Amino acid sequence: MQRRLNFAIALALVTLAPARYAFGDDDHSLEARPSVFVGSAPGCSPGLAGSNIVTATWLKGLGLPDNGSMNITPSMPPNRDPHDGLLLSKNGATTDCSAAGADIRGAEGMTVTELGFDYRNGGHCGAGSPRFNLVTTDDVLHFIGGCANGTKTPAPQNTAEWTRVRFNLSTLAVPPLLPGAKIKNLSIIFDEGTDTSSADDPFGVALAVVDNIDVNKFLISRSPNGEGQDNGNGNGNGNGNNDDKDEKDKGKGKGKD
Repeated sequence: MQRRLNFAIALALVTLAPARYAFGDDDHSLEARPSVFVGSAPGCSPGLAGSNIVTATWLKGLGLPDNGSMNITPSMPPNRDPHDGLLLSKNGATTDCSAAGADIRGAEGMTVTELGFDYRNGGHCGAGSPRFNLVTTDDVLHFIGGCANGTKTPAPQNTAEWTRVRFNLSTLAVPPLLPGAKIKNLSIIFDEGTDTSSADDPFGVALAVVDNIDVNKFLISRSPNGEGQDNGNGNGNGNGNNDDKDEKDKGKGKGKD
C-alpha cells in the first residue's frame, strides 16, 4: 500500500547551523502540499479498500510563528503572524488502506543531507508516523523515520510545548541511502491509526500537528502561498482531495545542491 503513495517531503530548523525558511525569491522555494490517499479495492488487494478517515491540511493558528519568532502569548505588541500548522490525522485502524501526508515540492534533484520537523507535544509521534517517504533518482523508495525513532530536542520557538525531530540518514533510512543520493520525490506520511499508541500518544489519538518541515536545513513553516485555512471558515488550502491532483504534473521546483 505504501509503495502506491506519492506524497513528497519537507523541512525544519537545526541547532548546529542556522536554518533558512523556504519561501521568497531564492533558489530553494520549497512547499508542502497536503494530500490524502484512500486506496481502491484493486490497489489494496488482498486487503479491503480504504476509508475516508484521513485528513491533511494547513490551518492558521495551529502552528508556530511562520516568521521564526518565539511563540510567546500574550505579547505586546500582539503576534499577528498566521501561525500555520500542518494537521495530519487518521481516524481509524492502522491497517485501513489510507494515509494523510504532504507532498514536498521544489526538492527535486537536491542531494539529501537532512530531514526532520517540529511537532506539537501531545499528538502522535510513533515508530512509523509521521515519517518521510523518499524516492531517490535511482527510483528506490526509502522509509525515513518514523517520528519516535528520531533525535528529539525542544523546539526553539516553544521549548515547553513543541519538540524538534531530526533523522539520522545513515541509520534510519530503509533501505539504506547510497552516498550522494538525490531526491526524486519526497513526502511526509501519516498512516498510523487510533489502534497504535506511542509514548507521546498513549491513548491513540492518531493526530499530529507538524511545522518547520526541514529539508537540508531549509524550513517549510507555512501553507503554499500562505493559503492555510482560517479556523472554521472552510476556505483556503484544501485537505488533499482532488484539488491537488493536477498540480502533481506541473513545473518542478528549484531545489539545487
